[in-house]
Amino acid sequence: MSDWLIYRGAGAPHDGIEHLPPPPPWRDFDGGPLVAPPAPLDPSSERRLGVQHREASHHRPGETERELVNAALYLRRPLLVTGAPGSGKSTLAHSVAYELGLGRVLGWPVVSRSTLRDGLYDYDAIGRLQDLQIARAAPDASGTGAAAAGGPTGEPGGGIGRYIRLGPLGTALLPAARPRVLLVDELDKSDIDLPNDLLNVLEEGEFRIPELERLAGSAPEVEVLSDDGARVTVRDGRVRCRAFPFIVLTSNGERDFPAPLLRRCIHLHIPVPDKERLAAMVRAHFGEGAAERYEAVIDRFLDREPGDVRAVDQLFNAIHLTQRAGWTDQDEEETRRRLTAELMRPLDRTR
Repeated sequence: MSDWLIYRGAGAPHDGIEHLPPPPPWRDFDGGPLVAPPAPLDPSSERRLGVQHREASHHRPGETERELVNAALYLRRPLLVTGAPGSGKSTLAHSVAYELGLGRVLGWPVVSRSTLRDGLYDYDAIGRLQDLQIARAAPDASGTGAAAAGGPTGEPGGGIGRYIRLGPLGTALLPAARPRVLLVDELDKSDIDLPNDLLNVLEEGEFRIPELERLAGSAPEVEVLSDDGARVTVRDGRVRCRAFPFIVLTSNGERDFPAPLLRRCIHLHIPVPDKERLAAMVRAHFGEGAAERYEAVIDRFLDREPGDVRAVDQLFNAIHLTQRAGWTDQDEEETRRRLTAELMRPLDRTR
């Protein structure tokens, strides 16, 4: 394997990220003081992360996939990953995070109503106003309303930081020693404006929070909540990265993207999984030996007419049902074959 590869796709954690060369001068960022690493996960989050790590450890990218992931790491550019549903686009982000020890993947599932601000931060202005009204109505020790003391005091900006939470993209851009991994899932589902709105943030590696900028003179440092649930300090209302995050933008190909976005990204197209790759996915979900045990189901999934569209989830559904139903005799075997065919019906057919 070539020595230049930081991400090797071997499915085992290593310290390769420590050997990542400096960025190109035009992609070198100078964010503020480093933020602390994310706190340990709660048990339920650890279980979910364990499932993702199991899938990531079985992910075996092809040569082109490995090379383009590393190109994105070296150049500090987002990776635009296209391919059919279930081809492993999202798993790639988890594979990189797991192998390079970059922690939890920050996930931003995009829908038609998503805006750039959804990814950057949320400001609960209504909640702040309600809390302020309650505080003003509550009598203080002198018997007067809290409003006489000017509302909440003792916190920078009057406690505004308690009402601001960074989104997944905003958290990924915090100044950190190591890049975070951000998965922007199904960008092609977004409103037509979102890809263009992302351009400046992806190019500059920073964004501003106007609600905090207005207070920078009196409260230059304000603690807010990150997507990890940790308290982090924002200075002068500005968040700027140090290590540009490893950003994976996925698309099922339902729309084209503007040229300015494409030129800022490394483009990777993942083809429909072949039998070897499907076998690795089945092992990740159903354990060692599952690929051999359900080889006939995998072959049935691959047996399709030209142009037929199937998602790997359909294969997983068929295998899971086969496992749980426990079909054994001849009649039940016929039921298994019939239901497997129905579960793996091409997505572009309605009858």
